[in-house]
Amino acid sequence: MQNNNNNMFQQARNAVMNMMQGNNNGNPSQAEQQAAQNAIQAAYNEATPQEKQELQQLEQQLKQHNKLQ
Repeated sequence: MQNNNNNMFQQARNAVMNMMQGNNNGNPSQAEQQAAQNAIQAAYNEATPQEKQELQQLEQQLKQHNKLQ
């Protein structure tokens, strides 16, 4: 189970990083933003305390990035 949790955490991290780097000149679509948010939420439900802290940071980055558009 821990391996699966780590995988979800990694997917959330990758989704946020991919969205922020983006293939759309740093302008992610609404679907990309939602996918990143969903990945964070899914990972958060199964995360360790350390991972939860990182997920909160990723979520902050996501919110900041969305405001800058």
